[in-house]
Amino acid sequence: MSTQLSPEDYKKKMQKRKEIQDQRLENMKAQKGLIVVHTGNGKGKTTAALGMVVRSLGHGYQVAIIQFIKGAWEPAEKEVLEKWSEQLQFYAMGEGFTWETQDREKDIIAAQKAWAKAKEFILNPDYKLVLLDEINIALKLDYLDINEVIATLEQKPEDCHVILTGRGAKPELLEKADLVTEMKLIKHPFREQGVKAQPGIEF
Repeated sequence: MSTQLSPEDYKKKMQKRKEIQDQRLENMKAQKGLIVVHTGNGKGKTTAALGMVVRSLGHGYQVAIIQFIKGAWEPAEKEVLEKWSEQLQFYAMGEGFTWETQDREKDIIAAQKAWAKAKEFILNPDYKLVLLDEINIALKLDYLDINEVIATLEQKPEDCHVILTGRGAKPELLEKADLVTEMKLIKHPFREQGVKAQPGIEF
């Protein structure tokens, strides 16, 4: 038996839904600088964050990106985003993946230098969005003090958005965040088919 609504009933249903949605929006705040966390074992954490970066650049905002782990790659996105050099500051400050560097002390120093640079932008009211790419890895490995990071986030300008990416986000950060997305790995060609990381997909 078909449960499809008639055009008239469908229109009434959508009108009711619109009224509810309009009322909900009326009671909401106009704007708020968000703490956004992208974590999980799946792909897409940095990619999703870069989508927000491009959107912010399109609005004419000042944006900063600090990469904590991937610096050794000199990623292709850096070259593309340099077209917005007047609006964007991009710092790839990592030494590469930890299994490549094999030097914990060197990794800690690099992470702390990246964090010092990140703090400059987080606390600068001229910047509307700051992306801390792979900082969750640095926090997970205790290269950085989670309490210091949260204390700095609490001091950011009211309208500044900060995005923190990387797997294994600490519970304290998840609690503090306004928006948390977990990327879940279902299938990956590296594991399933032995396909290496490819330009345009992984980097």
